[in-house]
Amino acid sequence: MSGADAQDYAARRARLVEEVEATYAQTRAETGLAAMSPRVRAALLKVERHRLVPPEQAPLAYRNHPLPIGHGQTISQPYIVALSTDLLSPEPHHVVLEVGTGSGYQAAILAEIVRQVYTIEIVEPLGRGAARALEQLGYRNIEVRIGDGYAGWPEKAPFDGIVVTAAAPMVPPALVAQLRPGGRMVIPVGERWQVQELLLVTKNADGSVTQKNVLPVSFVPLVPAKP
Repeated sequence: MSGADAQDYAARRARLVEEVEATYAQTRAETGLAAMSPRVRAALLKVERHRLVPPEQAPLAYRNHPLPIGHGQTISQPYIVALSTDLLSPEPHHVVLEVGTGSGYQAAILAEIVRQVYTIEIVEPLGRGAARALEQLGYRNIEVRIGDGYAGWPEKAPFDGIVVTAAAPMVPPALVAQLRPGGRMVIPVGERWQVQELLLVTKNADGSVTQKNVLPVSFVPLVPAKP
């Protein structure tokens, strides 16, 4: 990539951040967040989204909307990626699980902020492709697994945060079990083609769970493993 191309993509990322900030302001009544945190803003400015989408989608990579990535899957809207990350309240020492690797964009945003990201993808070609792209981008704190997101990753639990990037009909109990007390999970819940809600699930110190509806959203379904 030429220096001019790199500068152009950096300028596009800066414009994207402005758009996402504007969307935060528009949705503050629902989300309780008026602006991106400095850590999430810095991650959005840095992560090269155009390198995490199919080549034909690269010219559209810095628009604030989802994009198709093949196999019936999408890369989420940057605003939703930023919001989901902020809702986790991530800290540099945290270990986070992502369910639904897709292109690897959400994992990369998280990896800019937390110590370690574990991410699961059930569609093997997507998972393998994301792992290669993330390695090429220099991320050494992301581990990709091909498997059933409903089951989580018990060997690496407990997690300080869990972000789910596809809609489940209900909050999977295995994921709740793998949250550390005090941990947070962000997950879209609802059936496909119906209204879905982005939920913030918090595991309290005594093991009880509280849920908060954040926003109506539209996600592809979280696919279970075949029996």
